[in-house]
Amino acid sequence: MLTASVLARNLNVPVFTVRYYTRIGLLQPHKQTSNGYKIYQPSDATRLKFILSAKDLGFTLAEITQILEKAEHGESPCPSVRKIIVHHIEENKRKIRELQKLQKKMENALKDWENLNDSMPNGTSVCHLIESVAAEQ
Repeated sequence: MLTASVLARNLNVPVFTVRYYTRIGLLQPHKQTSNGYKIYQPSDATRLKFILSAKDLGFTLAEITQILEKAEHGESPCPSVRKIIVHHIEENKRKIRELQKLQKKMENALKDWENLNDSMPNGTSVCHLIESVAAEQ
């Protein structure tokens, strides 16, 4: 039997993580009647390890909840897990493409700014460096 702080320490996570997962129902400890403490079982540590592994793979807490619910109802969550991870991979690829475009734009702007002098705001211009990029669009 473990308290939230002991469970957190054993898995090297902040105690507020254990308490938050408990509050949203991902962990379901038993309550001691004598002192009202929430007591976690070794199975809760296993479940928390699963949650942390899923988070490390990019699954959201909502997705983890769905996966756990399927498992609790005797269904294999594996088909859903595959579908979710494929979606995340495609989304990551899209974000990487966007970041690469942004990186190139930033590098080009910096190169264009190398020979421009600094200037003071004058009421119509705040920073002519940024404004020069906007003028190109």
